[in-house]
Amino acid sequence: MRQTLKAPVHHEAIVKKSRFIACVQPMADRSGALAQVQALRQLHPGAAHVCWALLAGGQSAANDDGEPSGTAGRPMLEVLRHQHLDGVLATTVRYFGGIKLGAGGLVRAYTDAVAQAVLQAHAQQLLQPLRRLQTLRCSVPYAMEGWLRRELQANPDVNLLSVEHGSVVTVCMTLPEDQVPSWQQRLDDRAQGRLAWLPGGQNTS
Repeated sequence: MRQTLKAPVHHEAIVKKSRFIACVQPMADRSGALAQVQALRQLHPGAAHVCWALLAGGQSAANDDGEPSGTAGRPMLEVLRHQHLDGVLATTVRYFGGIKLGAGGLVRAYTDAVAQAVLQAHAQQLLQPLRRLQTLRCSVPYAMEGWLRRELQANPDVNLLSVEHGSVVTVCMTLPEDQVPSWQQRLDDRAQGRLAWLPGGQNTS
């Protein structure tokens, strides 16, 4: 089963005078990952490299940020994959200590920094099962909009994405995939045939 993190976890190591500051944290998409990397660059203006790896379904990516190709981002990504993580960003800020590590040394340093951060996450019980989300669309008459909004607000696992007003009220929402059958049954029973489910739903991580 894939897992994600509840909160960020940090680990710092010194390898031949180079300082490696690693972090693993929950991250849903690439835009969020890029924003976090940019924030780290501003926080560590003297760092030689800010390398990162994102494992988040179809948005997964890795970046060596000037280190020799394949020595930083990819090894970090492999740690996340080996640990069956998803929706997780790994970053490592490196301050160069004046001694070159070589390709093998860099791979070990970046791998170990992130692996130690993940081990700390295990020790602090910050891992949790990843719940896949499903997007649902439905429509109701105007007279039922207030009722539907109350139903959505009463379920803390439902996230309302949009409400469109046309000939009917169309609502788009997400909720955990395992809750979809019971949720649809609940609304169907209470709407007594006046709620219609629409195409366009999809699974996301």
